[in-house]
Formats: sequence, structure tokens, C-alpha cells
Amino acid sequence: MSVFDLVIFGGLGDLSRRKLLPALYSGFIAGRIDSSARIYLTSRSELQEDTLAWLTSIFDDTPPACGIANDKLTEFASMVDIVQLELNKDGGGWAKLADSLGSENGRPLVHFLAIPPAFFTSTCELLGAKNLNHAEACVVLEKPLGHNQATAAEINDDVARFFSEDQTFRIDHYLGKEAVQNLLALRFSNLLFEQLWNKQTIDHIQITIAENQGVEGRGGFYEGTGALKDMLQNHLLQLLCFIAMEPPARLNANGIREEKLKVLKSLKVLEGSEIDENVVRAQYTAGAMDGAAVKSYVDDIELDGKSETDTFVAIKANIDNWRWAGVPFYLRTGKRLPERYAEIVIQFKDVPHASDPKWHRNMEPNRFIIKLQPVDHLAMRMMIKDDQEDRAGLREVELNLDVGQTGNDAKRLGPYLRLILDAARGDQSLFVHRNEVDLAWAWIDKIVDHWKNNPGSLMQYQAGTWGPYEAHGLMKRDGREWYLDGDHK
Repeated sequence: MSVFDLVIFGGLGDLSRRKLLPALYSGFIAGRIDSSARIYLTSRSELQEDTLAWLTSIFDDTPPACGIANDKLTEFASMVDIVQLELNKDGGGWAKLADSLGSENGRPLVHFLAIPPAFFTSTCELLGAKNLNHAEACVVLEKPLGHNQATAAEINDDVARFFSEDQTFRIDHYLGKEAVQNLLALRFSNLLFEQLWNKQTIDHIQITIAENQGVEGRGGFYEGTGALKDMLQNHLLQLLCFIAMEPPARLNANGIREEKLKVLKSLKVLEGSEIDENVVRAQYTAGAMDGAAVKSYVDDIELDGKSETDTFVAIKANIDNWRWAGVPFYLRTGKRLPERYAEIVIQFKDVPHASDPKWHRNMEPNRFIIKLQPVDHLAMRMMIKDDQEDRAGLREVELNLDVGQTGNDAKRLGPYLRLILDAARGDQSLFVHRNEVDLAWAWIDKIVDHWKNNPGSLMQYQAGTWGPYEAHGLMKRDGREWYLDGDHK
């Protein structure tokens, strides 16, 4: 059971209300967080109702995974304090926060910056001025971390003036998902998978993060940012690293980071015409979803004129090393797609010879499926004899690998809870090192610069479809196609 102090800067904001507080409450109910832990929510404005009433209202909108127990909610509310302060100006709120937390007292102190990156520097500076960056303290940085390599380095340099790299936790919540943890366990504790995890048996790998929503009030941020910077630079490249990395000498923060850095250094840099051939970017137009008309991106953000911002991007990437040479990684993400899901598909090569001619009719390649949302799920897709056939016909079946499920979801750690507890313990295994951020931005910046110097490559796709034809052509020219199982058809 963890005992720590947690300060959520931007504590009344969207991320705190929808993700962090429901996760913390579930952790408290499951016995992961002790009732003596303190949670401070900072806000520029004053809360107009008492904490219990406010928590009740937000949990009505976003129910915690464990449900709501009124007596426990009252106890949880007593652990929460609201602190009114300015993120870029010293004042009474900062003095109150410092007095409440006291000096170094042996308890872990986690500062979660659920605020725009423009306030990272001033917030860390004030934390240093109040001696809230002591040895027991750490800072958690939410994305986006800059908008290119130079601005990300500037933010990291500013934060480093007040928090060491060991105290800095750059969060990517996809790395906290149960399926990613199971992936590491399956790969590095089972000889079967490690023997197959290479170019000799794997044909290609797909990583998809699909969103059915539009920009949802984020137009001010999203315009000029786009899908490449918002999703691919961090989430998809981090997932690629976990899939492609070599077995670390030790399954700890340093071991994992060393291997992830090797993957990023081995990513084939795309330049010039290679970008035109291997990257597709597009923007959604008006369409229909679930039988209702939806606006175009330009109308969604109420823009008077055209926009060059990508809401969809698909990339064919290659890793130039011994394990993965010749194995393409297809990455895609987009808004206003038919469904919301995140999935990794490791597709194995076809069998070299079908011993029975009848097998050709229904034969599918083996696939290892890692679903990250809306639920965590791992499975192998395999061929067996079709019991409806008199002869040796084949049908595809799914071998469920969710060995960690016990039927009690309330005791399973969600990604944000897992990562907050890891930060309190000082475990950086599932967080991102500044060198990873630097290498990822360097790879992305080449693409962005090419787009700026060669305008006109922005495609269009109708809202409610799976992206532009060109994204499908990216795979069809290689004799492949995006995988859509029964859940996504």
C-alpha cells in the first residue's frame, strides 16, 4: 500500500477529471493507496462547491472502474485538498502548498504537470524556490513536450535546472497498459516467442491508434500540431520501441531505455522522395458517423479558410539492424475514423507450402494481436481443422493469452494509476528518457520540414472512413493490407 504526496497542477482540468482522479480513486478502493496519502489539486480559479460534491459530479460523468461507494468516496474526498495559485506567479497559494507539504519528510512527493508545456518552466522554477524539488520529489511531464527537436530540448533544459534526470518522469500512458506489460513478459520469459521474434518468421508489423472523435474543443492546440506530432512522435514510436527492442540485460529502467534508444537510432531516416513514397497525411472532410452527419475538420475548428494540418498519418518505417532488416513497420493514426481502438498486429510469414490444395481457400497467416484500447487483450490467431468440413478444411481461431485476468478488474492497475505509483517508487522503467524524446523529434522533424518545403501533399478522407485511399495503397503496393478483424469491420 503506497503512501505519498501528489500534487496535480491543473488539478481541476480535463485530464485530472477524466483520467487521474478516477484512477486514483480506483487505486484507493483496491488498497493500492493508503488513506494517509495526500492529493493536492491546483487551480487558477476557486472551486465553487465542496470537494465531496465536486468529486461526486465528476465521477458521475466519468465513473471509476471500481464503481462508486459513498462511504469510501467521503474518505477519499478527505484526502484531497484544492490549492488556488498562479502557475507563473508567486503568491499565497504557493506558500500554502509549501506549508502543507512541509520540508523533506521521507515521503515521496510527486508533482504531476497536467498543464500546457508553456507553464512547465515557471512551475518548476517556483517548485525550486519553495524547496519542493528536494531529493524525495519528482516531476511528471505530460505530452506534448515541445513541437520539434529544438523546443523539446529547451523544455528539457529548463526542467533540468530544478529536477535531475532521475527525478524527471516523462509519461506516455500507453506504456502503462496491461497488454504492454504482458508483451514484455511474453517476449522475455518464453523461449517460444523470442525464437520467432525476427525477420526470419515475421512478415510485417502494424501499429494503429484510431480515434472516432474529432478535435473536441482542442482546435487551438491541434491546428498547426496535427496527428504526426500529437500521436506518432510519442505514442506510436514508443510502442514501436517496445516491440522492436532487444532483450535488455536487466528488465529495469536503464536496461529498457538502452534498448529503446538503439531502436530509435536504427530507424531509417526518411528524406526527400522517400517521404513522399512512405508517408501519407490527410485531413477529414464532412461525413457521417453512426448515422449522423459530422463536420469537416475546418468546420470543427471554425476556421475561415483552408488548413494544412494533418488529422491522419500513415507511415511505412524500417529498422536497419540485424533483427528487423527487411521487415516493414506500418504505423497509422487518425481522427474521425469509424471506431476508437489501439492495436498492434505482428503478422508472421505464410507457410512455405500448403500440403493440401483445399487449405488454400481459407488459409490466413498467423498473427499475434495486442489490443490496447478500448480493452487490453492479447491473442494468437491460428489455423486449425474446420470441424464442419468432412475433409481437412481450415478455419481461423483465436488463442487467448490473457493469462493475467482473474475476473476482478477492480484490482487491475489502469495505466495512469500504474505510472503514478511507479513515479512515487522512483521506477522510471515505463517512462521516457530525454534522449528518446530528442531522437524521436529528430526523425519526425525531417518529415515536417519536407512538408513545409513541398506543400500540396495533404490528402482528404471522409469522416467515418478508414482514411484516404493512399494509406491503403501504402500497403497494397507491398501485397499487404491493414488488418481489420471482426471487431473493426
